[in-house]
Amino acid sequence: MEANGKDDLMKPLLQDADAVAVNMAQLSDSKNKKIRTLLFKVNGITCASCSNSIESALGKLKGIESATVSPLQGQAVVKYVPELISAKKIKEAVEDTGFEVDEFPEQDIAICRIRIKGMACTSCSESVERALSMTDGVKKAVVGLSLEEAKVHFDPNVTSTSRIVEVIEDAGFGADIISSGSDLNKVHFKLEGINSPDDITVIQCCLEALEGVNTVEINQQEYRVTISYEPDIIGPRTLMHCIQEAGHGSSTYRASLYIPPRQRELEKEHEIHTYRNLFLWSCLFSVPIFVFSMVLPMLPPYGNWLEYKVFNMLTVGLLLKWILCTPVQFVIGRRFYAGSYHALRRKSANMDVLIALGTNAAYFYSVYIMIKALISNSFEGQDFFETSPMLISFILLGKYLEVLAKGKTSDALAKLTELAPETAYLLTLDGAGNIISETEISSQLIQKNDVLKIVPGAKVPVDGVVINGHSYVNESMITGEARPVSKMPGDKVIGGTVNENGCVLIKATHIGSETALSQIVQLVEAAQLARAPVQKLADQISRFFVPTVVLAAVVTWLAWFIPGEVGVYPSSWIPKGMSVFELALQFGISVLVVACPCALGLATPTAIMVATGKGASQGVLIKGGNALEKAHKVKLVVFDKTGTLTVGKPTVVSAVIFSNISMQDFCDVTISAEANSEHPIAKAVVDHAKKLRQKHSAENEHHPEIEDFEVHTGAGVSGKVGEQRILVGNRRLMHAFNVPVSNEVENYISEHEQLARTCVLVAVDGKIAGAFAVTDPVKPDAARVVSFLKSMDITSVMVTGDNWATARAIASEVGIQMVFAETDPLGKADKIKELQLKGTPVAMVGDGINDSPALVAADVGMAIGAGTDVAIEAADVVLIKSNLEDVVTALDLSRKTMSRIRLNYVWALGYNVLGMPVAAGVLFPFTGIRLPPWLAGACMAASSISVVCSSLLLQSYKKPLHSRVN
Repeated sequence: MEANGKDDLMKPLLQDADAVAVNMAQLSDSKNKKIRTLLFKVNGITCASCSNSIESALGKLKGIESATVSPLQGQAVVKYVPELISAKKIKEAVEDTGFEVDEFPEQDIAICRIRIKGMACTSCSESVERALSMTDGVKKAVVGLSLEEAKVHFDPNVTSTSRIVEVIEDAGFGADIISSGSDLNKVHFKLEGINSPDDITVIQCCLEALEGVNTVEINQQEYRVTISYEPDIIGPRTLMHCIQEAGHGSSTYRASLYIPPRQRELEKEHEIHTYRNLFLWSCLFSVPIFVFSMVLPMLPPYGNWLEYKVFNMLTVGLLLKWILCTPVQFVIGRRFYAGSYHALRRKSANMDVLIALGTNAAYFYSVYIMIKALISNSFEGQDFFETSPMLISFILLGKYLEVLAKGKTSDALAKLTELAPETAYLLTLDGAGNIISETEISSQLIQKNDVLKIVPGAKVPVDGVVINGHSYVNESMITGEARPVSKMPGDKVIGGTVNENGCVLIKATHIGSETALSQIVQLVEAAQLARAPVQKLADQISRFFVPTVVLAAVVTWLAWFIPGEVGVYPSSWIPKGMSVFELALQFGISVLVVACPCALGLATPTAIMVATGKGASQGVLIKGGNALEKAHKVKLVVFDKTGTLTVGKPTVVSAVIFSNISMQDFCDVTISAEANSEHPIAKAVVDHAKKLRQKHSAENEHHPEIEDFEVHTGAGVSGKVGEQRILVGNRRLMHAFNVPVSNEVENYISEHEQLARTCVLVAVDGKIAGAFAVTDPVKPDAARVVSFLKSMDITSVMVTGDNWATARAIASEVGIQMVFAETDPLGKADKIKELQLKGTPVAMVGDGINDSPALVAADVGMAIGAGTDVAIEAADVVLIKSNLEDVVTALDLSRKTMSRIRLNYVWALGYNVLGMPVAAGVLFPFTGIRLPPWLAGACMAASSISVVCSSLLLQSYKKPLHSRVN
């Protein structure tokens, strides 16, 4: 990735798809005021006087903290107190000064991410989503079951993050804020030298007075400060210096970097340990009950002591089982009661309701049997005390294995977050660029425009641009491309990549949440939150699943109990020592606990979580389940030509003279005319002309200046060099200025256009003096990709703004049959729509701003080579590097993922469809096979584990083309 000027270096390599025009930061200053920042465009600003008049008008309004208007960009940044003035009044005040306001948000929208604890199935996530959507001020809420997160868009003037957390907790789930507003750029410091609350106030006031500081939060118990800041304005070292400078007199403050533990990893570890400990405690009680119920009675005389009567018909065995069962039912199993209570309170039902019903039925019936035995000297009955603890034990084992497996689904994302190194070498340079000092600092303390030294074998800490040195950088961890990439001055480097051999100096251009690595992680996390349309099936089933199962359990009990009582089936079917009621109850409980809504809920999100993470590790960023589902249906891929099928770097392959002009003069007038043009072809012509000039031993490097320079869009340039009138461009430019094109020139043009080359003609004083043939080479893998797509039953199409001759030649070279040429950006979108009218799902692959309309119009838009920010925002899939093989990878991965999701549904639905009839005793009359409740619970736990493990198999995915090459 080469630097394309200063403006390009200021842009993030990847831009957040959820970026909005307004960026809020809720600040708490010393007076506890909420201050919000509003960004918008002002049209019509021509000079500094215009911006001053707007600033002056805004400054007179009550509630305006500060107002800054850039005369160059026409952008206004206004900090205001929402309690005193509204955003609408600010807009009206600007319009009253005579200027037009643009890109002004109609309402304030803030975004927060919240971690949710305690969700078990789709019913849980739907309940949270429903509760959030019904909250005043919440505009949109998306809850991810597998990620255990919610992303909430809300109006901060109506509600707050604390209220959102309260709503989630009221629904019966735990909630912790991950991030809110613009606090992605945060730094944490440990404070020393604090002796009183006044010291805290001094530090807070000093920090909040700094420009670029959004929020300051101080933990007075642990002396830690968390600062949210704008990296374009201020950096962490400046903040640290401010804290140290705040000391006065005897008070000396020190600040050291504090890196808080990763909350998600801590909570995941805690969840794993909790389920493991609950399972072990449950086993401690359940195993003896199992031995007393199933093993010892079959081993006389060892089990005879269990039959000793304590009082009336109450035996030692029955009493021991009740004593051991009760802690499992009410202490270890209390989470099922809590889950059931919250589910029923929000008028829904989940797996906890089924487990609570099943275990309670078994436990309280057994208690009834025990009481009858206690008060009767002749009563005999079969208890189910082993059912409840064993059922709970198997379910806890299943949950333990499930959280272990679910932790693996985010392994790829975790590896990405760990790529950035912990330290970096910061250089201090003098005015001449000489190194004064070298300091090793934490990567968290890097600021924009810092000069960093990257030694061989070290990781690049942040995104930047090489300013000195040459090396090869391994970008495989970001792009999936194993071959090291050459880096020279002016080239961009990505944070997290590895410097192979040479030592280079880089200037930091993007830090914190703006780095490509952070953007990739954010994009993948957003994708994992997005719900795929295929999940609607699970959502619809979950709404009536539990009530249906409860009804089926009651019907099963009645279907066995009533016929048994009236003698419809023979008494020989009833096991020894068991009554008709007990047999029917066992079948009913088995139906309750064998049904598993969790497996259905996990079928889609776990597969998408693994697939998006795996794709990100291979340089393919898929924006959620919707993009995955649409991509697997694609039957037609439309390729842009320049920069997609071709390299995108024009080079001159031929130069010829058609007049008596010398090669040196020919090169001189060409360089003078084209030097001011920014067009890629013009740059290629200038570079080639300079090489030709050196080849012909031209010692004088000075080129005459051009006058009356004019750009003719789509045709070329014109101007005067000395007394000569110069034209440089295509055939259209020559015709426009009535310059005759001879047969010799026509033949030259035709010959090279057939070879997919563009001809640049140079005319001096109305006569064509010479020409250059420029080619944009086809990417080496283009033909192989088109061929492989054909083997996948996918048709390839090319659309370009270039001439028909060049377009056909390129298409023929790569094996594409269908071509659309001389098409403008909107025309490309129209062509996409035409193809869609045939009922074929269409994918568009492009790299530039001119491709964005087509990317949006297509069913699946793919931005290749991390193209422009606009293209990335418009795309459904982002291919980080310019490798066309990744188009195949994206489509193949989507197909494999959807196949895996369908297989997961087969596991989940098939298990329930087959398991419930067996549990209901359908096979019992013919084979004698029945499913005891504890075994039914084990099967239910196994179904969830099988679905998660099925999704984890996507971790072994390999690129189809890459594997072919190797």
